[in-house]
Amino acid sequence: MRIWLLLALTIPLNAQVLLQQSAFAPGEWTTWSHRPETMPRTFIDTQVSRGGRGSLGINGASNGAAYGGWQKQVGGLEGGSWVRLRAYYKAESVAAENWQVVARLDWRTAADKRVGEPAYIPWTRRQNEWSELTGEAQAPAGTASVIVELMLANAPQGTVWWDEISLERIPPPAARKVNIATVNLHPKQTSDSEESVSQFIATIAKTVPVNTDVILLPEGITIVGTPKTIFEVAETIPGPTTKALSAVARARKSYIVAGIYEREGHVMYNTAVLIDRNGELAGKYRKVYLPREEVERGLTPGTHFPVFKTDFGTVGLMICYDVFFAEPARALANQGAEMILMPIWGGDETLAKARAIENGVFLVTSGYNHPTYIMDPTGERLAQAREQGTAATATVDLAKQYSWQWLGEMRTRRLKELRMDVAVPTPGALR
Repeated sequence: MRIWLLLALTIPLNAQVLLQQSAFAPGEWTTWSHRPETMPRTFIDTQVSRGGRGSLGINGASNGAAYGGWQKQVGGLEGGSWVRLRAYYKAESVAAENWQVVARLDWRTAADKRVGEPAYIPWTRRQNEWSELTGEAQAPAGTASVIVELMLANAPQGTVWWDEISLERIPPPAARKVNIATVNLHPKQTSDSEESVSQFIATIAKTVPVNTDVILLPEGITIVGTPKTIFEVAETIPGPTTKALSAVARARKSYIVAGIYEREGHVMYNTAVLIDRNGELAGKYRKVYLPREEVERGLTPGTHFPVFKTDFGTVGLMICYDVFFAEPARALANQGAEMILMPIWGGDETLAKARAIENGVFLVTSGYNHPTYIMDPTGERLAQAREQGTAATATVDLAKQYSWQWLGEMRTRRLKELRMDVAVPTPGALR
């Protein structure tokens, strides 16, 4: 009782509870599948529960085609309504929970016909042996009710238990406006890193508006324009360049992202740093995909794709050659990145556009031989800095949803349909 009471107390006062259930009796929920041959085994389990009152169970019944589970129709909605679904599940012998454990909202008209596209609930947080699954969605025009669907997909030996299910009608999410600036500058014939970095700082001062939330600079700002080698310009992080950028970030109350060469002992990396509004180092990303040319110049690749929480949203960093591969942007989006900031020297513009579209994220670039622009999740360039010594600026709303006419909102749908469990052959392995 205590757990469920605490959950109830977390519901915002201005939310309307449409469904809240943690004890289950026959007839309250109905079962569903496409056809009898794909119906999994469904049961109310009085022994397994997060709160001590039973759960809705689904088992794959040794049937690889099994897809379905429990559903409940909830009224009191209309087009434009916003709802939040929260449910807890426990899974056993399920290979890929992201797509095999499915919570979905199927919108219905007053005539009980499907309207719009179902909304997938993607975000999961593990809590011991149970996982909390939660997400928000907007009802399409014509909605009168919604079917809450809790399912198990194509997991013949798997079992999932659902418990503590709530559906709330919530106020529309507040806009999350972010003012972005990205700098187009290619210093020429500078004597050292300090001179090149100083030119970037001067360009920020001349071209970037006040009240900018995040400022992006290109890759390798400590070497561009200089006669130096990577070995000569590589520095520690924190170091002289992050100190100089921190002063700018602190004075402007802006986040700054820039590419520099990092030295850690005898190892050197191509690194992008994230400095926060207070001038503190908020994080760094070491370029994972190094081209042959950089390996031969003594660089070592990074080993992971971190994301960073800012006061306006979650961002990820990529660097240049990363854009030629699908995994970096996918890894960042899988962890909730809403915007990817990419210092770049030069790279394929079509692939960059694909990374934004396929992951449903904003993509911001600052380059030398690659254009400097701000791109939305549909691949549209909202702003571009075409001239040297200028900045592209735009205000974006991270709360805005981008939907495809026939597919729905793809950022969350992709997370629930991405097949990470299918083995990918080793590159170059012939059979």
